[in-house]
Amino acid sequence: MFKHISAAVLTCLSLTAAAGQVAEINLTDSLGKEYYYVNVEVPDGNYRVTVDLGCKKFAGSTTVRAESRRLFIENEQTRKGEKKSISFLVNKRTPEIPGKQPVRIKDRERGKLDWDQYLTLEITGERQAVTRVTIERDTVAPTVFLCGNSTVVDQDDEPWASWGQMITRWFADSLCFCNMAESGETASTFIQAGRLDKALSMMKAGDYIIIEFGHNDQKQNFPGSGAYYNFATALKTYIDESRAREAEPILITPTQRRTFDKEGRIQESHGDYPEAMRWVAEREGCRLVDLHEMTRELFETMGVDGTKRAFVHYPANTFPGQETALADNTHFNPYGAYEIAKCVVTGLLEEGVPFTKYLRPEFPKDFSPLRPDDADAFVWVESHTTDLLKPDGN
Repeated sequence: MFKHISAAVLTCLSLTAAAGQVAEINLTDSLGKEYYYVNVEVPDGNYRVTVDLGCKKFAGSTTVRAESRRLFIENEQTRKGEKKSISFLVNKRTPEIPGKQPVRIKDRERGKLDWDQYLTLEITGERQAVTRVTIERDTVAPTVFLCGNSTVVDQDDEPWASWGQMITRWFADSLCFCNMAESGETASTFIQAGRLDKALSMMKAGDYIIIEFGHNDQKQNFPGSGAYYNFATALKTYIDESRAREAEPILITPTQRRTFDKEGRIQESHGDYPEAMRWVAEREGCRLVDLHEMTRELFETMGVDGTKRAFVHYPANTFPGQETALADNTHFNPYGAYEIAKCVVTGLLEEGVPFTKYLRPEFPKDFSPLRPDDADAFVWVESHTTDLLKPDGN
């Protein structure tokens, strides 16, 4: 495994749990710096982050990600002398669960920014222009908890990415996402590891929980396993437990793999699991986003070669220490994750999910998987950490 990081880290201050306390961080001296991280020690919870942008001396282009590369500000342009303020909500958590055993995180998660005691911001861009960051506890805004596997998780490093860390880009500061997903998990192992318990311990009335599994579940082979047995039972657990807390569950069928036949059509590779999820959604009266169907349309539109631009397919020596080609047909790169996040948002809109009222106005309401964005027009400012190790799961 190769991993690279060489940024300045500004560890600023601690913020207590008291709602209303504000941390203000002056970053004027860091204007124009290529990239850096800001760490603030805070208790578990949701935080409103306000970023002040603009410089009298130069035009800026700023990207801000939080925790393990959740995208919030994307290539934001400021003219010379122009000032802007942009706010968003970030969820911060540790493995601790009040009154229960902590989440059993994997060895690969130890040291992960999503699980430490800090709220971390990565500030970068072609010429970033952040002058101040303000952080304040929020206890009111609804939270959307994301439960899933490596296609949903906050991927820590380039060139990997998932839709769960891109969807944050499209929502205003009236909604917070808590991405509990982890690579390699199934609907049942996610519960066994205490990840659902952690989400439930933070959940309140009016929140939402989105559940996407199926990739790894289909490989389970033990007594009682199967799409309409262990898998369906686990899904009902998510539904029942969230409804008991007056939160709304939403099911999402698994994303397709990059598996084409000779005619350029996607070969179904998830067995009965997508249909079992549809069955559970209908039986339990849950909203469902059929991402399985949407990504089939998306990938067939992109084509056999075009989809390589959306998955982790890179020739040798694209990244430091990469001696062999990368060719992964399950996990997405930033462009692919960005497009699939748009599919998810489009599906949520079609389902009339109430929290879509918090969408930022720039979200393209006419997006369709049959009309994906041009990969050549996608501008991604890379993070400064690279990991060549494939995520768990396939």
